[in-house]
Amino acid sequence: MLLAIDIGNTHAVLGIFKGDSLEGHWRVSSEQSRTSDEYCVLIKGFLDLAGFKREDINGVIIASVVPSLTGVFADIAKVLFDVEALTVGPGIRTGMQIRCDDPREVGADRIVNAVAATSIFGGASLVVDFGTATTIDYVSDKGDFMGGAIAPGIGVSMEALFSRASKLPKVSLSKPPSAVGRNTVHAMQSGIYYGYVAMVEGLIKRLKDEAKQPLLVIATGGAARKISTEIDLIDHVDEFLTLKGLQIIYLSNAT
Repeated sequence: MLLAIDIGNTHAVLGIFKGDSLEGHWRVSSEQSRTSDEYCVLIKGFLDLAGFKREDINGVIIASVVPSLTGVFADIAKVLFDVEALTVGPGIRTGMQIRCDDPREVGADRIVNAVAATSIFGGASLVVDFGTATTIDYVSDKGDFMGGAIAPGIGVSMEALFSRASKLPKVSLSKPPSAVGRNTVHAMQSGIYYGYVAMVEGLIKRLKDEAKQPLLVIATGGAARKISTEIDLIDHVDEFLTLKGLQIIYLSNAT
């Protein structure tokens, strides 16, 4: 079985694959102050609770946008499973050309998402990833990564509002009863929710116009389902697109 690990700025998402089937998944906060020992205890606990045996894990692949945690999770692979983790980065086979000014600048998660979109859906696409940052990336009909847009994630935007506007309360990310808020909480939820929907819609439309070809739009990430219900331009939602992309890349490099 394969353990796929997607390390983001806010959370690390872990998935266990048996063949092509995602058998289990977990989300932990990606705290840089945690040691490899602490993460080992957490991961071992997840596996034990789900009934997986450590000796059944014969491969680990990591995509990380937090350099200080990349080595921590690579150490975990060695300690818990006695395997060398495969890390997504320069030199790894993805089967994808990166048509950017400096391919080394492109986040591993963006490349992994693009590989998954091409492999699973085929054709030209936009991948919208609702994470700490929201990324919208364009993959051509030839399967090349063409670049995209990066915006503050909705959680980051909410925290900025709460921290800079002292009289405004903290509110949950929820769809309000109407766009016209009749109290402070509903007015804030309207601005946060519908404002974010409008931003994502606008970026999708602009990227589609520049691409000058039909694009399938795929959404992933923690807030994907909650936000995508209001965006007709999104064709598919797959919360586990990144994990699936990691599994695809691992198989490409294992042969």
